Amino acid sequence: MQRKSAPKVKRGRVQKKNNWQLTPNYRYGPRPHPTLERQRPGQGFRHLLKRRDVERFIALLPDWDELAVGLKAIVLAPGGDAMGWHSPGVVEICAWEEDLWWRDTGPEYISEHREIFDLLGVQVAKQNGRPVVKWTEGQARAFQLLHVFVHELGHHHDRMTTRSKRDVARGEPYAEAYANRYFDSIWESYVRAFGSELL
Repeated sequence: MQRKSAPKVKRGRVQKKNNWQLTPNYRYGPRPHPTLERQRPGQGFRHLLKRRDVERFIALLPDWDELAVGLKAIVLAPGGDAMGWHSPGVVEICAWEEDLWWRDTGPEYISEHREIFDLLGVQVAKQNGRPVVKWTEGQARAFQLLHVFVHELGHHHDRMTTRSKRDVARGEPYAEAYANRYFDSIWESYVRAFGSELL
């Protein structure tokens, strides 16, 4: 029996053999729920978060339905100079450096986040006169979810609560305050859900 190798002809026109429609994806149009995408972490970086970690964390957020409005994708993105990014409809959490410890963090960043570090049990020490932040995997994962992710969601919330829904009008101070406020409200829920993974 011969296999059919040519596409059909209907009303004198050759039909396409394969499905040529683009697969639905956050880049090509609206989706009913945000897409969760994991990209390669890049050389010298690794993803501490898995998709299931993000999904479990989202279940803890009390106003997720409101936050998700206009959100097309959450991306576990390659590592780089930033810990996270926000662009219209997309929130990215960047991969962590392979060496968990921070050896070049400015003292001002440490002092701004000291309360979070203390709650997570993160050790900050001095080596050669410079601060070293000694993360464990669990602590770094918690920081990415509780602070970095929520900070970027703060930028998204900022955009979605402006009249045009195009501008991030209130900038970094708003996103940082949003993350800090949210941290206080979900810390206990996080400990109940992820507590054993903090060490």
